[in-house]
Amino acid sequence: MDKLMFSPKRPSVSDPSGPIFSMYLERAEEEDRRMVENWKGDADGILVFTGLFSASVATFLGNTYQGLQLNSQDASAFYLSRIYQQSASDNGFQVSIPSTISDPATFSPSTTTVWVNALWFLSLVISLTCALLATMLQQWARHYLRVTQTRYQPYKRARIRSFYAEGVEKFRVSWAIDALPALLHLSVFLFYAGLSVLLFTVNLTIF
Repeated sequence: MDKLMFSPKRPSVSDPSGPIFSMYLERAEEEDRRMVENWKGDADGILVFTGLFSASVATFLGNTYQGLQLNSQDASAFYLSRIYQQSASDNGFQVSIPSTISDPATFSPSTTTVWVNALWFLSLVISLTCALLATMLQQWARHYLRVTQTRYQPYKRARIRSFYAEGVEKFRVSWAIDALPALLHLSVFLFYAGLSVLLFTVNLTIF
């Protein structure tokens, strides 16, 4: 009984009228909204650009990747000519295969075709990766606001917000966001490099 009467009373930190927590949350919410708006703005711009750019690169690849494999019509022409040559030989005739018809077994794509497709495929992969990261960034931004602006008591909300803000700083989220435009620039540079190689091969005057 005496212990209960004389035990010190702990201050209540869950008092919603605490000026420190209220002031901290007010400034933190304003800063978080501004930060998340910047994240969403960057992500929206990246998604729009990557969508258009990836579609363009895929269109070019649709016309060039076929050079990496043997044309089925050329293979059919070769084997048909061999059958015709064999039939003519059995009947005592000599027929030669035109030099324009090559053996499928000796097919090998040109160096230019390999370089152009390699550069454009790499460009497409990087562009799609940027789009994926931008989508994840939007999801993270929504989750950040939803978690840090809950309806808990001010002291608990302050602890949650402090935990997430520390995580943003610890994992260098801002650096990762700044790296997305750099990756996108790299993707565009690779596409231009492949286009330059292609134009240089087709016509030096155009290049």
